[in-house]
Amino acid sequence: MGSLSFSPLDPQNFSEESKMVVDFISEYYKNVEKYPVRSQVEPGYLNHLLQDAAPYCPESLETILKDVSDTIITGITHWQSPNFFGYFQGNASTAGFLGEMLCTGLNVVAFNWIASPAATELESIMMDWVGKMLMLPPSFLFSGGGGGVLHGNTCEAIICCLAAARDNALKKFGPDKITKLVVYASDQTHSTLQKASKLVGIPTSNFRCLPTSFSNDFALCPVDVRNAMAKDIREGGLVPLFLCATVGTTASGAVDPLEALGKVAKDLKVWLHVDAAYAGTACICPEFRHHLNGVELADSISMNPHKWFLTNMDCCCLWIKEPKIFVDSLSTCPEYLRNKASESKVVIDYKDWQIALSKRFRAIKVWVVIRRHGVDNLMFHIRSDVDMAKRFEAHVAEDPRFEVVVPRRFALVCFRLRPKQEEDETELNSRLVMAANDSGRAFMTHAVVGGIYVIRCAIGSTLTETKHVDCLWKLIQEKADNLFLEKPGPAMED
Repeated sequence: MGSLSFSPLDPQNFSEESKMVVDFISEYYKNVEKYPVRSQVEPGYLNHLLQDAAPYCPESLETILKDVSDTIITGITHWQSPNFFGYFQGNASTAGFLGEMLCTGLNVVAFNWIASPAATELESIMMDWVGKMLMLPPSFLFSGGGGGVLHGNTCEAIICCLAAARDNALKKFGPDKITKLVVYASDQTHSTLQKASKLVGIPTSNFRCLPTSFSNDFALCPVDVRNAMAKDIREGGLVPLFLCATVGTTASGAVDPLEALGKVAKDLKVWLHVDAAYAGTACICPEFRHHLNGVELADSISMNPHKWFLTNMDCCCLWIKEPKIFVDSLSTCPEYLRNKASESKVVIDYKDWQIALSKRFRAIKVWVVIRRHGVDNLMFHIRSDVDMAKRFEAHVAEDPRFEVVVPRRFALVCFRLRPKQEEDETELNSRLVMAANDSGRAFMTHAVVGGIYVIRCAIGSTLTETKHVDCLWKLIQEKADNLFLEKPGPAMED
C-alpha cells in the first residue's frame, strides 16, 4: 500500500531537489575535462553494478546522484568534453539547458492548438525567426505561405517529407505504383535517408546511391542525377520521386550544388529535400550563406539546432513550401480530437506535421537560446569553431607526415597520416585514431572518402578552446611517433 503522504510533485521539494541536480550538473561541467573522453568500460559493465530488480521503497536523491557519479558517469562518452572531436557535436549551453528545463517543467503535450495555444504559436513564430536568420525564401515561412515544424531529429523530418512526396505521387499515378517510386542520393548522403525510404515502403532496389569523387569535392553531380532519372524512366518505367541534397555531409563536409540539382528536380517533377542538419546553422553567417544558394528550388529543408546552434538535444527544424501536402499525408482526425479551433482551419495542429501525436514544447527552448545569445553571439560561436578548425588544418599542413584529404568548408577537418610505401594506409590510420581514443585525452571518429580512410576532427563542442585543439594535435603527433617505432599489427577502431 502506498504512503498516505506520497506527493510526487510538491513545489517545495521540487525546488530543493532541482537545485541539487543543477549543482550536480554544474560540477560535472567543471570537471568534465578530467574524465576519459570515450568511456573505457566493457560491454555489460552496468549489469554488475545495479540491482537486478526495481526497489520497492523510495530512495533519496542523494543516494541516486551518488550512483550516477559512481556508475553512470564512468559509462558515458563525454560529448560535452572540450576534447570531444568525433561525429558531429551535440551542442549544449546554459540557455539551452534553461530552455529544456522550461520545456520539461511545463510538460505540455501540444499536439493541436487547443492543447496549448502558446506552444503551437511560439513554434510557428520560431520557425519564421530561424528561417529569416538563414535568409530562406519567403515561400518557406508561414508569413509567405509555407511553414515549419520542430522535430526531434533529421530522420523524423525526412520520413515525413518522403511520406508526403510518396502520397502526393500516388494520387497522380495510383497506389499500385509504389513499387515504381525511386529515391536518389549520393554515396555521401546520410544513411538516415535509406532507412527512411524503407520505412515509407520504397523498395530497396529503388534507392539510387550515386557515386561522388575527388574531382568535384564529393558533391552530388547534377548530370549524373539527370542521367540516372532518365535511365530509370526509359528502361524501367520507374517514377523518380525524391532527391536529397546535403549541405555539409557527415563523412567530409561536402556541399551539393543546390541550384543545379534544383533545376533537375524541377524538370522531372521530383521532390527536392535539402539536408542541412550540420552546416545549415553556419549559414546564419553571411560568409557561409552562399552554400544555400538555390534553396528556393527545394520543396523542403531541415537543420539541427542541437548540432551547432547551442540548443540542447533534441531539436530539428524542418521547413516546407506546401504545408497542405504535408497535412494531407500525415493528418488523422479521430472524434476525440475534434474541436472548433481545428475545424475552423485558422490554426495549426502540429500533430499533422509529424509522425507522433505527442509533441514536446521544443519551441520554448529555441526561443530562450535565441533571446539569451542573440544572433550576434550565435554567429560568434560558429566563427570561433571555424577559426579553430583552420588552426588545426594549419597544424596538419605543417607536418609533412600528414595531409588534409578533402577541402575544409566549415569546422570539420578530414586528414590522414601518409603511409610509407609498403604500409597499409587504412591499418596505419585506424591504429592512429584508436591510439588517440584509447588514451582518453581526446575522441575522434573516421570515415572512408573516395576509398581513402580519413580521420575526422569535428570541432564544435561548446567548451572547446584553442588550447584543446593544440593539445589534440600534440597527442596525434605523439601517437604517430609511437606508431612509426612500433611493428605493424592488426587494429580496429572502437
